[in-house]
Amino acid sequence: MFGSSQKPTWIIAFLGNPGPKYAKTRHNAGFMAADRAETLYGVRIDRIKFKALTAVATVGGERVLLMKPQTYMNLSGEAVGEAAGFYKIPPEHVLVVSDEMHLPAGDLRIRRKGSAGGHNGLKNIIAHLGTEEFPRIRIGVGAPAGGGDGDEVIDWVIGSIPREDLKRIEDAAARAAEACACYIQYGAERAMNQFNQTLSR
Repeated sequence: MFGSSQKPTWIIAFLGNPGPKYAKTRHNAGFMAADRAETLYGVRIDRIKFKALTAVATVGGERVLLMKPQTYMNLSGEAVGEAAGFYKIPPEHVLVVSDEMHLPAGDLRIRRKGSAGGHNGLKNIIAHLGTEEFPRIRIGVGAPAGGGDGDEVIDWVIGSIPREDLKRIEDAAARAAEACACYIQYGAERAMNQFNQTLSR
């Protein structure tokens, strides 16, 4: 598909659920970041490959495969693992952008590695990559009062969002797209220092 100089050396995987039904839900914060990345990187993420919508872009001076897995959230690793294996991209170059209930709506956290923290999309990627040691950018979407039980959590992440929280999440998604480029070009420390933000309330 690519010559050796054009082969992607990074993956950015934006997590979400496909279809208009889920477009403005908390679980699709990663897809919201992908929408901003299209504008920022000057591409359309619309080519079907690896069970995902994809594009190849130059980000932070590197050739990067952008992915929006179409497997639904809980099977995101099927798409990410297949692409990483095909291009022989190591886990430390697989940058995953996802929603995070354990952060208030609008906060952003970048980490070099970590557990799934109860996030089924990350859990599936860990299973397919065989490691937790891949970087991730987490977009805070908040949690239901009291933390919620299983059914309540599902309703929360795929339900409608109040306008004020949606604005915060969309703003954080835009920052996440910028943070991806910073991480790839300048490394984890600079990206964390610049983009790990807690909104004042």
